Amino acid sequence: MRINTRFLGVAPLIVVLVLGGCKDLQVPDFNNPGIDDIADNPNRSNINAQAQGLMIGARNGIANRAGYTSEVGIIGRESYNFDAADPRFITELLRDPLNGGNGAFGGNHWAARYANIRNANGLLTAVDAAEEDGTIFTPEEIAGLRGFARTMQALDLLLVINTRDAYGAPIDVGGDPTGEPAPIETKAVVFDQIVEWLDEAEGYLGNAGSTFSFNFSPGFAGFDTPSTFLEFNRAIRARVDVYMGNYQDALDHLTESFIVDVPVPNVGVLDIGVYHAYSEGAGDVTNVLYDPAQNVILAHPSIVSDAQPGDDRLARKTVQLAAPVFDQASLGISTDVAFTIYNSLSDPVPIIRNEELILLRAEAYLGMDMLNEARLDVNRIRQGSGNLAAIDQLTWDGLTDSERLDELLYNRRYSLLFEGHRWIDLRRYDRLDTLPLDHPTLVVHDKFPFPQVECDPRTTKPTGCTSG
Repeated sequence: MRINTRFLGVAPLIVVLVLGGCKDLQVPDFNNPGIDDIADNPNRSNINAQAQGLMIGARNGIANRAGYTSEVGIIGRESYNFDAADPRFITELLRDPLNGGNGAFGGNHWAARYANIRNANGLLTAVDAAEEDGTIFTPEEIAGLRGFARTMQALDLLLVINTRDAYGAPIDVGGDPTGEPAPIETKAVVFDQIVEWLDEAEGYLGNAGSTFSFNFSPGFAGFDTPSTFLEFNRAIRARVDVYMGNYQDALDHLTESFIVDVPVPNVGVLDIGVYHAYSEGAGDVTNVLYDPAQNVILAHPSIVSDAQPGDDRLARKTVQLAAPVFDQASLGISTDVAFTIYNSLSDPVPIIRNEELILLRAEAYLGMDMLNEARLDVNRIRQGSGNLAAIDQLTWDGLTDSERLDELLYNRRYSLLFEGHRWIDLRRYDRLDTLPLDHPTLVVHDKFPFPQVECDPRTTKPTGCTSG
């Protein structure tokens, strides 16, 4: 598969950075040589650097103020951004229209994802050339590179469809950059492609030996061998299974993931997982979801009002401010709650954690009407993360299906707070209309439009080529 540079406006190669805290993760300037040169002149150093660059590309646009975590948090009424320099965090993300012509708002969460998919394809082409050479890598190392690349592609494409949902997304995006863009595939087809890449990667990783040829970001600590990275791959596969409603598949793949049952209370075990890493080191990228002044990136006040009494997650993840902070769009919106989830510019952002895996298993059990099994997993999280009392079987059995789902979504909300999930979860269950509207002019967007640069070359405009 090739990537059409039309999706990028310009065809940038991977941004050149050095991930802080990992001195052996050195990524050279990919503009000299470029991706095509790496394939034409493969060697161990440039191919390994290209693989490392995929971790940098994957975190691009995640923890900045107009990044994925922030923007889906705003739309999902987890967070606010009261940046005085840009009222569009209110006027666009919380009102109509979402503007596909704006790469920081409505047209966001696209170019960086496809750039990283493109770079993974460049890596795979270079790996093919290295395999033909026969002297650069062992067969196991070749398999490891391929399994890693396919997994990272699946992760990027998942973020694209998370934001575009029913609009779908391109997949076969490797045509002539001056020609007609790749077709927009349906949401179902996109999910099928994600599954195909993850399963293809599983096959490679199972034949990749005991080590990779390259070094990993610190956020992948504990998941930096082929066998442990495969557990990460299976965890992402389980998330996709649940999103697709394939609950037995989810249960099967969770057993192959890094899921660990929680002795209660034990937040540390729940935090086992894979993360995007940041640092304040020279040339690296920081996590600007951290807001030490607590007056720009803030928590939605409903997080406090909706919490069950005594939920320790509220106490761990938020703090009450001395005075309310008001929006910069003159709507009178305010909050007196700030986050304590990200406490420094070098704090990592989760990709997937054990806490989510247990909740995915609970959701799969609910979907299969395995009610007691679901109750046990919900209680693992209630007790292990929330320090709340367990729900006894008699009470659980007396709930309606809707009430049991309420409890599951409640725990997903507070366990995965400000990690990029609530908006997607409520949309999956047609519950976006339950989100609060803090001003009569506000709306709840259900998906992002396609970027305008994606729409302009198309003779027939797809549905996602709208202003809202």
